Amino acid sequence: MKIALGVTGGVAAYKAAELVRRLQQEKLDVQVVMTRAAQEFITPLTFAALTGKKVITEMFGAEGASPANVESAIEHIAVAQRIDLLLVAPATADVLAHFANGIARDFLTTLYLATKAPVVVAPAMNVNMWEHSATQENLAKLRARGVHVVDPDEGYLACGMTGAGRLAPTEAIVDKVRAVLGLKRDFEGKTVLITAGPTREDIDPVRFLTNRSSGKMGYALAEAAVRRAAHVILVSGPTDLPVPQGVDWVPVRTTEQMRDTVRERASEANVVIMAAAVSDYRPAAPHSQKIKRADGRLTLELESTPDILAELGRETGPRILVGFAAETERLAENARDKLARKHADMIVANDVTQEGAGFDTDTNIVTLFLRDGREMPLPKLSKFEVANRILDEVLAIS
Repeated sequence: MKIALGVTGGVAAYKAAELVRRLQQEKLDVQVVMTRAAQEFITPLTFAALTGKKVITEMFGAEGASPANVESAIEHIAVAQRIDLLLVAPATADVLAHFANGIARDFLTTLYLATKAPVVVAPAMNVNMWEHSATQENLAKLRARGVHVVDPDEGYLACGMTGAGRLAPTEAIVDKVRAVLGLKRDFEGKTVLITAGPTREDIDPVRFLTNRSSGKMGYALAEAAVRRAAHVILVSGPTDLPVPQGVDWVPVRTTEQMRDTVRERASEANVVIMAAAVSDYRPAAPHSQKIKRADGRLTLELESTPDILAELGRETGPRILVGFAAETERLAENARDKLARKHADMIVANDVTQEGAGFDTDTNIVTLFLRDGREMPLPKLSKFEVANRILDEVLAIS
């Protein structure tokens, strides 16, 4: 995973070198971005030696270098698109103010505005600056936008004063990064089988029945589970998504193929999460040749496909079984009914008519329905965040 580490101009900037090493120990690829003020406290060469890559110090190339080209002019966009997280440590009062008010004055502040990755800031400054109402208001704005803040420690400060403002310990910052990225190891030793995407049922050699599923929720679950040290078997219908690194990927096309694969591999799993949107019906007699256009109506006879979730639910054993329910009406009623009929431990239900909760979106709005009768509505979250909330609950009921 790739993260950008922003280093700003404070005495604590030297501690960022130790932070780089700890992040690398977590198998993270670190790109350091330094403000001009940070270079007054520690040199870019230090970070270049630690990371083995260029340290970004200027918006349009190094001062005194040849004129900026197109590549350097849009580098902030390239970095913004490829990182999984932006970490700023230490974060001065000045950079927090720029972030909070949307002011892009250099590479780091422009990167903040350009990235959609989660952001973590670890402030460090004089106690009076930390306690100033302007700083606290800026932090409140950032927290409201979803920025994760690692509060500073209290103690003796470089300015000679005592109080809050000292950069949080390296381990506290790393712990926050791991939590935001989902880098827990609480699924170590567990195997999680996940289905994802749609299935396709042939009508003839050029046409098929399918649905609007993109596979994003299932792939987010696979990514989250593998980051939490699970062995992940991902049984996927056709999608255009990149396969998460480290998963055991098994591509399938039809519901029958998905059923056969799941039945074959389910005995390996401690947890089965059926996130795929399988076709409930298929043509009873697919045509071997392309159906030609003709006047009038065409009648297509359909038959039910195998109910994979119900088949697994009828089997007893210690395995946790999670199903999904995409609904357009009576969400709670339908989800509770499905939970009971399929003998699942959890149903993750969403109303696909809600904005931000339907197919092919990067967010979801779900309610978790548990066998013990609990209902857990979640706010609109990224699908990766939803995935981690589901996995948290799986652990709780294990």
